[in-house]
Amino acid sequence: MRGTRPTKRAAALGSAGALITATLIAGAVTAPAASASARHGQDRETRGATIAAAKAAKAGIDWQDCPADWGLEKPIQCGWVTVPLDYAKPYGKQIKLAVDRIGNTGTKEERQGALVYNPGGPGGSGLRFPRRVTTKNPLWVNVSKAYDFVGFDPRGVGHSAPISCADPQEFVKAPKADPVPDSEADKRAQRKLAREYAEGCYERSGEMLPYMTTPNTVRDLDVIRAALGEKKLNFLGVSYGTYIAAVYGTLYPSHVRRMIADSVVNPSREKIWYEANLDQDVAFEMRWNDWQDWVAKNDAVFHLGTTRAQVQAKWLELRATAKKNPIGGLVGPAELIGFFQGAPYYDSSWIPVATVFSKYFAGDTQALVDAAAPDLSDTAGNATAENGNAVYTAVECTDAKWPTSWKKWDRDNTRLHKDYPFLTWANAWLNLPCATWPVKQQTPVNVKSGKGLPPVLIVQSERDAATPYEGGVELHKRFKGSRLITEKDAGSHGVTGLVNPCINERVDTYLLTGKVDAADVTCAPHAIPKP
Repeated sequence: MRGTRPTKRAAALGSAGALITATLIAGAVTAPAASASARHGQDRETRGATIAAAKAAKAGIDWQDCPADWGLEKPIQCGWVTVPLDYAKPYGKQIKLAVDRIGNTGTKEERQGALVYNPGGPGGSGLRFPRRVTTKNPLWVNVSKAYDFVGFDPRGVGHSAPISCADPQEFVKAPKADPVPDSEADKRAQRKLAREYAEGCYERSGEMLPYMTTPNTVRDLDVIRAALGEKKLNFLGVSYGTYIAAVYGTLYPSHVRRMIADSVVNPSREKIWYEANLDQDVAFEMRWNDWQDWVAKNDAVFHLGTTRAQVQAKWLELRATAKKNPIGGLVGPAELIGFFQGAPYYDSSWIPVATVFSKYFAGDTQALVDAAAPDLSDTAGNATAENGNAVYTAVECTDAKWPTSWKKWDRDNTRLHKDYPFLTWANAWLNLPCATWPVKQQTPVNVKSGKGLPPVLIVQSERDAATPYEGGVELHKRFKGSRLITEKDAGSHGVTGLVNPCINERVDTYLLTGKVDAADVTCAPHAIPKP
């Protein structure tokens, strides 16, 4: 599931008729396998990464004003870091990664180095992170006095050797097939789309695919650290960014200075990635129910029913209408899920999604078309959506071994759909290209503490849909000395960006002093939206 906010564009459905939703989750790591040849490959990559980091430390980064079309205002500066495509061949083909930064706002004495950020995905760009300073985001005022804010596009993303699996305009075209199959023929059609999507990835981006893995992104991150002139890394990872953090902490424990994992992907090898996506389907249903309860409580505003059952009945009515006759000719069930999934993802989407829903039943269908249909004139946005989906697929499919038996997929998703119908089939089709993936699938890294790893701060809401709570607990178990902050009775994804003094003050204290609480902490929830 993707860890960046599902905007209208990003929620466009993949060519497999599947939502970018699944993107909140993310990628995996090559662990030293049992065989000598696998170990040798790992050693070569480790050595290659050391060589690349030494080169980057020497070269530094040539900071310049950002290209005008990147949408990053001064004094944010941009630059490039060169990394090997294949770390086993450090002198072979190189790719360039886009990075940006804004200097710390405090004095020279207050500066503690660079804070590097990843928003999730796989497929999310971190380049907007320095804008937290230029837009004067109040939550980050204290931390920005001490740190340069650094963002980057991971390999394959955005400006960093971007990959593609389909023509972007074709990718966003609507309406797509209803993700919930009515027949075996519907399933066969979706399987064909998923296989063609995997083939498209290989045709358009075959040279990059074998190297689109979380361990390689982690090695890239260490090279960026070296290029920045930093002896140790300060890192904030959200959603899939927490898996980058987990693997970095495992492969480079002594290179970590401060690390925050916010909304955690379960790092267990058994969960990466097939099982993680199934867990998501269950958590999405729970949070969908929470949102419907809230809509019902606010019936005086939205007029969609006074109970969850009544709100759900309206959803099913809308879905059935859109299936029969796509709204505005463009919005069918797949597009509806692409838009409505914003509500279980983020509390900030509760009011906007409910408002569009309410308007539809009050007779205004245009609001729904504007919100949920693709905009074919937005070629840049469509290219970003297609690229994000391509990276999501490439990383999750290459990171780990996926079931190849359709019987297993069919059985697991049919069973889950019975009780968790909101997202299950849409998520299945999104991930199904991994069943016929054209390059070798790797073994995830065994995430664990290593010598020199300092306390890692883990922040997790109890009812998160995209990265279920157990993920935070699992990472906490694996990283000795880590601290877990639980936001109780809350479920928004990406907790460090929300106003909750119990959390905000601890994040500031940790980043500014390195101190964590003596024990794990439970915080009351942030304020829920008031329509």
